Amino acid sequence: MAEYFARSLLVLGALGLSGCAAFSPDSGMSAVSELTSQTIRKDIAFVRTAEGAGAVDARVRQLLSRTLTEETAVQVALLNNKGLQAAYNELALAETDLVEQSLPPNPMFSVSRISGNGASEIERQVVGDILALATLPFRSDIARERFRQAQLRAALATLRLAADVRRAYVRAVAGNEMVVLLTDAKATAESTAQLAVKLGETGSVNKLDQALEQVFYAETTADLATARQAATSARERLARLMGLWDDGLDFRLPNQLPPLPRRPQALPSIEANAVAHRIDLQIARLDLTALAKSLNLTEATRFVTLLDLAGISRRTQDPEGAPFRERGFDVQFQIPIFDGGEVRVRQAAETYNLAFNRLTERAVNVRSEARDAYRVYRSSYDIASHYQREIIPLRKIITEEMQLRFSSMQVDIFALLTEARQRLASLRGAIEARQNFFIAQSELQTAVNGGGAPVSGGDNPTNIAAAAPADGGH
Repeated sequence: MAEYFARSLLVLGALGLSGCAAFSPDSGMSAVSELTSQTIRKDIAFVRTAEGAGAVDARVRQLLSRTLTEETAVQVALLNNKGLQAAYNELALAETDLVEQSLPPNPMFSVSRISGNGASEIERQVVGDILALATLPFRSDIARERFRQAQLRAALATLRLAADVRRAYVRAVAGNEMVVLLTDAKATAESTAQLAVKLGETGSVNKLDQALEQVFYAETTADLATARQAATSARERLARLMGLWDDGLDFRLPNQLPPLPRRPQALPSIEANAVAHRIDLQIARLDLTALAKSLNLTEATRFVTLLDLAGISRRTQDPEGAPFRERGFDVQFQIPIFDGGEVRVRQAAETYNLAFNRLTERAVNVRSEARDAYRVYRSSYDIASHYQREIIPLRKIITEEMQLRFSSMQVDIFALLTEARQRLASLRGAIEARQNFFIAQSELQTAVNGGGAPVSGGDNPTNIAAAAPADGGH
């Protein structure tokens, strides 16, 4: 009987192995690449060997050798950010869970020997978990859903990093542009302040006008120091996101943001696109599917949570008689006297309801986020375009006319300086408006495809350990 049972376990194990998962060559990264390439159109790499690390370093050095654009900054980060590599490591660990859950349970083999007064008894047992073997297809299916979720989480981390880099890049370049503007303004304010001092010495300018010019110079100097600090911090954040060490911190950035596009995007079906493409919603849907399967498994095993079958072979040798062999089997199972499985079934049902409500809430929020992101995008474009088409050209005309009148002595220097202050305020407003537009453009892409800031309870899969234990109900 024991030999027959052992052979039966081997046959059942072989049948289970025929449908179990195996490690993929790329740890599931092909699905991540396919998901992200549709949105950001960039290369990603899971660095696992010294050769791969060398290739990535060479590519990063090549990208950093020229002035960074927004796209090259994103590419550097996707190749070089170690936090993203850690997310890919989590995907590889999720694959190990998939393979583990797809394997049939190992049988237990035990040997015992008892002797005394010349007699001896040797007993051999082969014990197999029949319930775990019977529920193997269900557990394997759930593990595949979990692995698919892990792939989506890795893709979400990739999109999130790309969105963070875009925002950091825009702020860093806008910071550079503001520093350039305020540097020129400071030089002009310094010249006019010195001129006011000289005119004051001759009595041509009173103390009030001198103080006005000097305070403008002092305020411009303070604004420049603040702008330099903000630009430096924005550059450091960009460097962190790109994962740069000492040898890469001298990267070059342009001194001004690119011009606005000729026309804004028209997205009439943005809500439907967001609901269809948001990766965090896809994760929540898979979570709900896995929970539904776990609930069915829990209900199927609610009365029997432990079922072990053992084949026994015992050989007894007595000095007063001939040795003889005994064969048999042993079955162990729990009797549901106190716990009939109602607790686990209720836990599974409430966990499913919790995930369903979270998914519904997330879908409502996604639609709202998409609408709001598009409204901000359009209004930011209109504001920046208004600066570009109306305010800045008018300010240029005013400056030219004021200079002509100053040359013909129709206005004094203080009227010219007042106009310079107003023009500086308009130029600063134009830079901030373009910065807000490009950040809103990145936020719009994030609202449609995912990659925004993590939402509490939204991105992590619901814990179903209580609903469906990994061992099939033990």
